[in-house]
Amino acid sequence: MNDDISRVIFSEQEIADRVADLGAAITRDYKDVAGPEGIVVVCVLRGAAMYTCDLIRAIDMPLEVDFMAVSSYGSGVKSTGVVRILKDLSSNIHGRHVVIAEDILDSGLTLSYLIKNLKSRGPASISVATLLRKDTPNQADVNCRYVGFECPDEFIVGYGLDYAERYRNLPYIGVLKPEIYQ
Repeated sequence: MNDDISRVIFSEQEIADRVADLGAAITRDYKDVAGPEGIVVVCVLRGAAMYTCDLIRAIDMPLEVDFMAVSSYGSGVKSTGVVRILKDLSSNIHGRHVVIAEDILDSGLTLSYLIKNLKSRGPASISVATLLRKDTPNQADVNCRYVGFECPDEFIVGYGLDYAERYRNLPYIGVLKPEIYQ
């Protein structure tokens, strides 16, 4: 798998350090407002699973974690813009502070849909903690309160990000060689 990567953008240590910073910021921002129930961290499966696990360990306050699986990619490499919920929350988020843990903000179409969907459920607040925000043209206007890294508009994999369900287990984030996906 490593031979399929043209270059590493974010190392394992850089990711660990930045996720710890994000967890500390979330703790600081919510510790006094979330009450004894704490926050609900919503992991957007499958790409954000690794990130969410590390992030919740870096948050020093009560929290509940729940999972949603959404799809807008079909079998291609670009978002279709048509979002389907494949797995919905088990938790009631009404009146709760929700932090969406997302692996990457790319087109923003899926995340925009998800925010609108979750807002309809009456949470106290919704914020987004994305590990990566890709520099893409025509990106939907999504307010991300917490951003791990800005990244170039290249095909990246690793640390949960995949191509055809491969490369998620790489401990770093790297650029996939074009000959692999073209």
